[in-house]
Amino acid sequence: MPSTCGSLRRLPCPPLSTDLASSLDVSGPSSSTPPAAAFFDLDKTIIAGSSALAFSRPFRRQGLITRRAALRSGYAQLLIMLSGADAATVEALRRRITALCTGWEVAQIRAIVAETLHEIVEPLVYAEATELIAEHRANGDEVVVLSASGLEVVEPIAALVGADRCQATRMAIRNGRYTGEIDLYLYGEQKAEAARGYRLADCRAYSDSITDLPLLEAVGHPTVVNPDRALRRVAEERGWPILTFAVPVALRPRIRPGTAAAFAGAGLGAAALVGAGWYGLRRSHR
Repeated sequence: MPSTCGSLRRLPCPPLSTDLASSLDVSGPSSSTPPAAAFFDLDKTIIAGSSALAFSRPFRRQGLITRRAALRSGYAQLLIMLSGADAATVEALRRRITALCTGWEVAQIRAIVAETLHEIVEPLVYAEATELIAEHRANGDEVVVLSASGLEVVEPIAALVGADRCQATRMAIRNGRYTGEIDLYLYGEQKAEAARGYRLADCRAYSDSITDLPLLEAVGHPTVVNPDRALRRVAEERGWPILTFAVPVALRPRIRPGTAAAFAGAGLGAAALVGAGWYGLRRSHR
């Protein structure tokens, strides 16, 4: 039976500053004998929903995505949350997203994320995840966030929740703008590769998605969190722990109470790059 971490206490998290984000290590372990690590997926593991979708409202306000794409992607977010995405779908979405982002100014994206981080992301963070991260740090483990989302979004969120390091998808940049190419796509086997260099037999990994199976299989202590159906089957067959994170919590009291509900539900009305791609892909299969 799944275990629920609903009794975990809420932990304070320091406000994010530019220095905090820039000090987060986005490389691999630097020591010849690195400590054990706890690897965390981001979406639906640390936060309720999609990190890419979360920032779509300010992206729309800045004219980066259209109202039509915003409306379409609300339906897309519902589909993602209900059914998940297989490898073929994610690859198709990746191509659509990179095409859409081509020409965007990197500085503008970073500024939007920094300016809206506390308003948008804090209400999405699972209280259970912050507790688990704090426990790992107290035990001397390095906390590493591994995400297929873009580094510009993942890095400040990882800093916000107290991670030591993060690795994420990196898009190619030329003259301060995205070229539409990808330097590193941190997905599937690439997440397992990112974990190399640690004492994997002593490491733990947490994820909701079957696409992270290579990472979960690479560590000595895999745990699934809010798993999709395929990953739940694997976890039950192999006797892996199954956790349910269900309490998104604003890390600072100034966040408006209604914000969390607006973002943590089925995602209707949310806008997103991922969502827009998903919508178009499903239409192409009809």
